Amino acid sequence: MKYSIFRALVACTALVSSVESVSAADYGSFPGVTIDAKLIGGQQYEGLYGRIADWEAATGGKVNIISKKSHFEIDKEIKSDMAAGTTSWCVGSNHSSFAPQYEGLYVDLNELVPADEIAEFVPGNIKASTVNGELLMLPRAQFDVSVLYYLKSNYEDEEKAKAFEAEYGYPLAVPETWDQVKDQAIFFADPPNFYGTQYAGKDEAIVGRFYELLVAEGGQYLADDLRPAFNSDAGQRALQWFVDLYEAQAVPAGTTSYVWDDLGQGFASGTVALNLDWPGWAGFFNDPESSKAAGNVGVAVQPMGSVTRTGWSGHHGFSVTSDCENKEAAASLVRFLTSEESQLAESAGGSLPTRSAVWEANLAAANSGDDAFRAEALAAFAEGAKYAFAVPPIAEWVESTNIVFPELQAAIVGDKSVEDALNDAAAEVDEMMQDAGHY
Repeated sequence: MKYSIFRALVACTALVSSVESVSAADYGSFPGVTIDAKLIGGQQYEGLYGRIADWEAATGGKVNIISKKSHFEIDKEIKSDMAAGTTSWCVGSNHSSFAPQYEGLYVDLNELVPADEIAEFVPGNIKASTVNGELLMLPRAQFDVSVLYYLKSNYEDEEKAKAFEAEYGYPLAVPETWDQVKDQAIFFADPPNFYGTQYAGKDEAIVGRFYELLVAEGGQYLADDLRPAFNSDAGQRALQWFVDLYEAQAVPAGTTSYVWDDLGQGFASGTVALNLDWPGWAGFFNDPESSKAAGNVGVAVQPMGSVTRTGWSGHHGFSVTSDCENKEAAASLVRFLTSEESQLAESAGGSLPTRSAVWEANLAAANSGDDAFRAEALAAFAEGAKYAFAVPPIAEWVESTNIVFPELQAAIVGDKSVEDALNDAAAEVDEMMQDAGHY
């Protein structure tokens, strides 16, 4: 990819544009129309929603946000709506990992969004937003793959370096492998005042983290015939990593109840040494108004397992329901929330865009030398994206995680052995996949 300074300047000008530039784009006119929306909420997602007032001023339409919750809670609510037949709301937050399960809920946006506009997105993101030939969402500037955030001061302390090398037999440096992360997390930990690392411990979040360590260890979540395959030697090594850190008290005791906002706030508190996390947190972590770690944050490519680097990835987006009364207005809002101007604004906080031009603009701006931290973060995420891989593209992915995560928790807290937990989870997933007709 070539990075054009001219395009960067044009794009950055769009970032500070006002309602007039929104009007110049053809988002239509919808006076008197109210769009009900169910949106993901959380610190790293909120900035974009402040721009909705610009869409309202430009089009005459109104947006009524009827739910704003974590994606896990939104997912439960959407499934409840589908079961009850109450899906007349219009715009919903979606995710590439969740999209295959909402059969019939959302319209094919190929019918509502101009083809030349769709072509402006990164092709891989559009491909991952397409299920059975239908474009079920437009990607927002929230392409996710995690890299390693760390407190730089731990690697600048000569006494710590000497003590670490004496105990572990190799020099203290930003970890390259997950074994090194474990060593260092245990070494740095001083509970309850300071922890070596942390991890999401429930819902799809813990299963996703287990999944990517499983792949990094050379394993598979599902075999080619879709039978569960995670109860393997690779799966046991991956889960044991979580267990060892919990037993050593290198992670907070409450980590089994944590999801993404808990982790973000934890690292921002300055009391966690190493944190695998998403791009949307980068700006938050290095902002002195929100983070005690600001000025002390380093960013590095995600560590290696035995075979490869971790790279569980996906992206967020917005969809239009089939039962929406005014699909044109809903699609207009979705186009606005994923527009070049919106993606520039959202990615300014550290998240990764899904439009090619915005990638170019961000990289050019970061490499101009004005923001060393942003350049470091983007370089880490650009490298990390090379190892990105999605979850299995099946409707039952989330249902499988609801089966697996309590078993992972049971092993982490010591209620089951690693082997028994994985075997029990695999047996339940196998039954679920058989009931779904996969074999």
